[in-house]
Amino acid sequence: MSKLDDINIEIQHMQRQMQQYLQTHWRLFLTEGVFFIFLGLCAIVIPQFFTVATVIFLGWILLLGGIVHVSRAFIFSNMPGLGWWLFMGVLQVIVGYLFITRPVAGALTLTMLITLFFALEGVAKISLAFMMRPLANWKLILFSGVTALVFALIIWMSWSETAHWLLGLFLGINMVFLGWSLVRISLHYKAQ
Repeated sequence: MSKLDDINIEIQHMQRQMQQYLQTHWRLFLTEGVFFIFLGLCAIVIPQFFTVATVIFLGWILLLGGIVHVSRAFIFSNMPGLGWWLFMGVLQVIVGYLFITRPVAGALTLTMLITLFFALEGVAKISLAFMMRPLANWKLILFSGVTALVFALIIWMSWSETAHWLLGLFLGINMVFLGWSLVRISLHYKAQ
């Protein structure tokens, strides 16, 4: 048996496991899909709010995480790598503070980061779709992946002009597509 045969057998095994999991837990995927559709529609309706809220929320997470890192560094002052832990903590505190106090500038930064996120997510979804290929509705995941890649390209081309609202809008659209895919897949496997 060749390596290619082994890989094909492993892929078929994963596909059977995925199909069984989808049949068993279709309600969970349906609920998750409806939740993502709801969040996505909210973000589409008020994208500026979601953009600023995302930046501020992330700022608080970074600020609090940085405070924990710095505190631990002072408590364990003889710990190996103290300088790196302290550096990470101070960096998180500074970036978190800037995101909280300057959410518009933070939106510009996050918009560039979300471009990277959409590009990587698109590649991951496309890869997952091809793993699911013989299963029902696999093309919906493929479509969601291609959409994420298109979003990454659009954001990259126009980020400075639209950063204050584009992040919230595209996050919303992306969530709706993901939610719709999950709902369709879950309803297919409910019937089986």
